[in-house]
This record gives sequence, structure tokens and C-alpha cells, in this order.
Amino acid sequence: MKIQEQIEKLYYQTEYSDADREIFTRFIQQLNEGKIRSAEKIAETWQTNSWVKQGIIVGFKMGKIVEMASNSALPYLDKDTYPARKFSLEDKIRLVPGGSSVRNGAYIAPSVVMMPPMYVNVGAFVDEGSMIDSHALVGSCAQIGKRVHLSAAAQIGGVIEPIGANPVIIEDDVFIGGNCGVYEGVIIKRKAILAAGTIITAGVPVYDAVNNCYIRKTAETPLTIPENAVVVPGSRPLKSNPEISIYCPVIIKYRDSKTEASVVLEDALR
Repeated sequence: MKIQEQIEKLYYQTEYSDADREIFTRFIQQLNEGKIRSAEKIAETWQTNSWVKQGIIVGFKMGKIVEMASNSALPYLDKDTYPARKFSLEDKIRLVPGGSSVRNGAYIAPSVVMMPPMYVNVGAFVDEGSMIDSHALVGSCAQIGKRVHLSAAAQIGGVIEPIGANPVIIEDDVFIGGNCGVYEGVIIKRKAILAAGTIITAGVPVYDAVNNCYIRKTAETPLTIPENAVVVPGSRPLKSNPEISIYCPVIIKYRDSKTEASVVLEDALR
């Protein structure tokens, strides 16, 4: 029986045997190795793998709260199925000391840099060459592409339930400024830039000042920031009272040579 079929069966159980735990162990190892993921791009469309989310929930259902090893004075108590990941030189990453943590079931590709303190939750996928800066969060099942820069205090929201809900997806070569937040299944297409302090959620439309239109989530598609878009915090008048303005992210331009120069990352620092 394939791992997917085994997980789908375990999802509906309420009691678990040692053999069931062995199935979960194989599942979580494949998540750690990036062999399976909670969402993947097929052609040009991102699809959620609901069975992977089911497997993550199985881990919470079968797990028992235990005291785990910790170097800090505070007790570390969590489900025994989700300890912090341990890395070695063979993983070919940089994990700078200072309080960071990656939970079991998260994939961290070679050449990823992680600055303290930061956190990557279960089900997340962080691809090659990306950087997670201090106080940044990669939430559960979030998908981070290649050469993405998550600046200090950037928050990439997570989602496990509902099972079919899309995770946040950040495609290749995206630059996320400091104190940004991306939530509720939003997709940021490749080479987009979010200026510091920009918040993107599914329920708030984004105004494209270049094309004079609003970008919104629909029943069929998540809110999607286009390729090369440069997004800044903005506002728009409230329809019921134009004297009051509410928050609205604004695409002020699309990436050009000047923009490229402003987001060049120093390879030597990596």
C-alpha cells in the first residue's frame, strides 16, 4: 500500500498501534527530505495535497506530550511526534546560533540560511538559496521558493485545517521586506517585492496602480500578486464614508533595473 493510502486510512482512526507509528515515521521523514509536500506546482497551477495535511494531523492525534531535551531553563513540552529537527554538515545549510527552531516535518533545502531567532513550522518547504532572517516565521505548510529573502520579522502564515485550504506560497526570487505579513493562502509570484510593513491577506484587495485595477480573491482562485510586482502599504477611501481611509496594499510599479539593484543580496554574507 502506498504511503498516501496508508495516511488516508490512519486519518480516520482514533487509536494507533506501533505499526501505525512506523507509517507516520516514514511519512514525516519524506516531508523532512522534501520528497512529499503539502502543495506543489503542476504546470502553472498550485495544488494542495490534502493527504499530506491529513498526515500532519495524524501526528498530532497519535502524539503524546512529553518533556524533551532543551538547553534553556524553560521546560520544553510538546507532542513526541514533532520534536525540533536536528541538522548536520551533510544538510549543507547555515543555522546561526541564537534560539532558532525548525519543527520535525519541515523541509530545509541545501544553501538555506537561517538567522536567529526564527521558526519554521511543520509541513513548510523552504527551497535552495533562501534566507530566513531574525524573528521571521514560516508557518505550517507554507511553501517558500528558491532564493527568497524573508527579512527580519516577516510573517508567512500557516494553515493545516481546513484540509483543502491552500497554504501561503512564495515563489522563486521574491523579496519580502521587514515586518511584512502574508496570510490566508495568498500566492506571491516570482520576483515580486513586498516593501517593509506590507500586509497581504486574502480578504483585502490589492490595487494595481500601473494597470488601474484591483486584484481580488475569487471563488476559484486565491489572491495572487503578479510576477515582478512591487507592493507597498497604502490606503483607499471607505465607500460608505470617503473621509475615512482603510488599509490597501498598492502595486506601485513592476520590477526594473533600478529595483533589481536595490534588492541585490551579498553572496559573501551567505
